[in-house]
Amino acid sequence: MSAPQAVETVYRIESPRIIAAVARIVRDVGLAEELAQDALVAALEQWPESGVPDRPGAWLTATAKHRAIDLVRRRETYARKLAEVGRELTDTVHDPEPADPEDIDDDLLRLVFTACHPVLSAEARIALTLRLLGGLTTAEIARAFLVPEPTVAQRIVRAKRALARAGVPFEVPYGADREARLSSVLEVIYLIFNEGYSATAGDDLLRPGLCEDALRLARVLAGLMPKEPEVHGLAALLELQASRTAARTGPGGEPVLLADQDRSRWSGLLVRRGFAALEKAGTGPYSLQAAIAAHHARAATYEDTDWAAIATLYGRLAHLAPSPVVELNRAVAVSMADGPAAGLALVDALAAEPALAGYHLLPSVRGDLLLRLGRGPEARAEFTRAADLTRNARERALLLERARTAGESAGRQAGEPAPGSGD
Repeated sequence: MSAPQAVETVYRIESPRIIAAVARIVRDVGLAEELAQDALVAALEQWPESGVPDRPGAWLTATAKHRAIDLVRRRETYARKLAEVGRELTDTVHDPEPADPEDIDDDLLRLVFTACHPVLSAEARIALTLRLLGGLTTAEIARAFLVPEPTVAQRIVRAKRALARAGVPFEVPYGADREARLSSVLEVIYLIFNEGYSATAGDDLLRPGLCEDALRLARVLAGLMPKEPEVHGLAALLELQASRTAARTGPGGEPVLLADQDRSRWSGLLVRRGFAALEKAGTGPYSLQAAIAAHHARAATYEDTDWAAIATLYGRLAHLAPSPVVELNRAVAVSMADGPAAGLALVDALAAEPALAGYHLLPSVRGDLLLRLGRGPEARAEFTRAADLTRNARERALLLERARTAGESAGRQAGEPAPGSGD
C-alpha cells in the first residue's frame, strides 16, 4: 500500500495505545489525542519520502511521546516535571517503545477507565470511547448513531473538558472506586454493542461495525483484566450474540426472527469463543445473560431450546438487576416453557410500567402471545401499535406485516426477546 494508506491503517490500529502512552505523560486525554494526531501529520509528511518504517506503530508512538515531552518542558521547568513522573519520563526520552508490552497495556487500561468515567453522561462516554479506543472519526460515530456530526463533536469536546475540569486522574482505580468505574466501562461497551445489534432508528436493523467495535473492546478489556469474572461475562455475551449476525437478516436486509433463523449460519468460531469466555465468567448480570445466550447456542433447533432453564436464569437476573425489560424477556421465556397464557399474565402486569410506555417490544411481545392464543384481531392491534412506536424502518415493516397477517392466522410465531438481554 502507499505511504498515506499505511499511515491511515497503522493509526487506526495503534491510536488507542498511542493516546494512552501520551496521556500517561501529559495526564490529559484531550491533549494526548492532539499530540497523537500531530504524530500522524508528521508521518504523512515524512513517510512518502523516507518510506514506511519497519515498526510504524513504534515510530508514531515515539514521535507523539517526544512531542509530549517537549510540551511538558515548555509548560513547566523540566526539573519540576521530572520530579513528578520520575525516571519514567527519562526512560521515555531514550526508549521509543516500552521494552515491556505490559507497560502499554497498563496505559491502555488507564485510558479505558478515563474515557468511561461516570462523571460523563452515557452519550459522552460512548462517543469518547469510540473516538479514543475504537479509532472512529467523528463522522463515523455520527453515522453509526444517526445523529448530526456537530452533535457528536460537541459531546467529545465537552467530555474532554469535563474530565479536565473534574480533575479525573489518568489511573486505574482500586477498591470500591474500581468496582464502580468498571461497571461504567462494561455498560458503555454493552450499549455500543446493543445499538449495533438492534439499531434504535434508521433503515437498517443491524450496524455490524458497532458490534465489531464493542466486541473488540470487550476482548481487549478481558485481556487487560483477566481476573475480573464479569469482564469475561460481558465478552461471552457479546461473542454469543454476535455469532447470530449472519442469520438475523434476510437477503433484502429484512429481520429474521429467532424461531426462523438458519442456525447453520451462526458462527461456530464465535460460539466457541463465547463458551470459552463463559468458563471464566461469574454470576453477575452480564454473566447471567451470557448463560442465557449459551442455552440458545447449545440448542440444535429452536424447538430444542431449554426454555425452563432460560426462564430460571431470567428470574435470577431480575433479582440481581431488576428491570422491566428483563421481566419482559422473562415473560417470553415463561410463555415458551409454560404456555402463552402464563406469559401474557406477566406481560399484562408490566403494562403500567413507565419505563416501557414507549417501548415497542412490549406491544410486539403481547401481540405475539395473543396470536398464539388465537386472538388474531387483538394481536393485530398490538402489532400496529408496536409499529407506530419503533423508529427502525426494518422493524416497522416486519410489525406491519405481522399486523396484516394476524387476523388471517392464529399460528405460532414466537417473537424475539429484547436485544442485549441474552435472548
